[in-house]
Amino acid sequence: MNAIIAYFQSIKIRGIGWILLLCLYLFANQPILIIVYLYLAAVMVLRTWLAQFPHAAKVGLTVAYALLMVIQIVFVSAIVFPLRGDSIMYFVAKLVGVGMVVLPLWVERFVTTNNQTVFYLPTVEEAATVSFDELRQSADTLSDLMSGVVAASDKVSVANVKTIIDDLPRHSSVHYINHGTLTPAYFEAVEATLNDEKLYLAVSNTGSAASEMISVFTRKQFNHVSLAFDRDLATIISYNGGDNVYPPGMNAETLEFFHQKKGASVLVYSLPVTVDQKTFVRNKIAEINRDGSAYNMIGLVSKHSAKPNIMFCSQFVYQMLKLAGIAYFDMKAGEVRPTDFIEQDYYKKLTFEYELKF
Repeated sequence: MNAIIAYFQSIKIRGIGWILLLCLYLFANQPILIIVYLYLAAVMVLRTWLAQFPHAAKVGLTVAYALLMVIQIVFVSAIVFPLRGDSIMYFVAKLVGVGMVVLPLWVERFVTTNNQTVFYLPTVEEAATVSFDELRQSADTLSDLMSGVVAASDKVSVANVKTIIDDLPRHSSVHYINHGTLTPAYFEAVEATLNDEKLYLAVSNTGSAASEMISVFTRKQFNHVSLAFDRDLATIISYNGGDNVYPPGMNAETLEFFHQKKGASVLVYSLPVTVDQKTFVRNKIAEINRDGSAYNMIGLVSKHSAKPNIMFCSQFVYQMLKLAGIAYFDMKAGEVRPTDFIEQDYYKKLTFEYELKF
């Protein structure tokens, strides 16, 4: 039961989750919001019945999610969108409507942390107590966030949001869309490096629209990681958006890819490996190139992949290291962030090679 509670408590709105809520607020119409409400209600009911709750708790939660869904749909249908002509009230009401998206998560979290045996609706006093306790505990965090708003304003820009929205149709989180973009010349270059018993990790701050937006929520400077077979990064590879040349998925990268803003930088580290381990990684990359890949956009939020070769950058690099038996820290691949390759190096397996600044 403790494992289940910990799993439920881990449900948080992470970086891309905030971006998706912002996109809903800016671009969602009435049908889209209703679909989101229906989808979340169905997911939460399914999660409830798969969990090891008593039957009464499952029934109670199911009823609560159904009622919340009805309230959400009625609110956006009867209040929000009829106000479209009234600019101020419309935007305020829509903000509430989008905020209601997270209500099912709050209900689940409240129940699993306060009463795991019998479902009950929280009283006003209990709700207020929880809210004020959490606000008090988060005071320092809220203060830090407020102090960083001005610095982050240029990153969460209309241009960056528009770039991400325009790029979404190119992605798929359920089908392989990138096939064979690595050329024979690439694998010839890899073959020439196999006697160098090192793999190279490049953790970068590219300045791309996605990287800038993610950095606001991760509060990390470096938000991309790549793998290379040589020290000069001639064979560098990762999962990315294809730079509008190739489909999103596993693609070779160039140094120009990392220079998308003034001040972009790359930290290069080496990891000792055997020739057999390096050959294994080469063969696995060739297999993915043959079978197909796609960028795991949804996985940035859900931390899961619909298919084995649908990954994001840090998920890909960690998976290659783990399969080759050279992973030097233990995490779920879907939860690894680019900076974890540096921060989780407790046994000092990595050697810093150099930094590239643009």
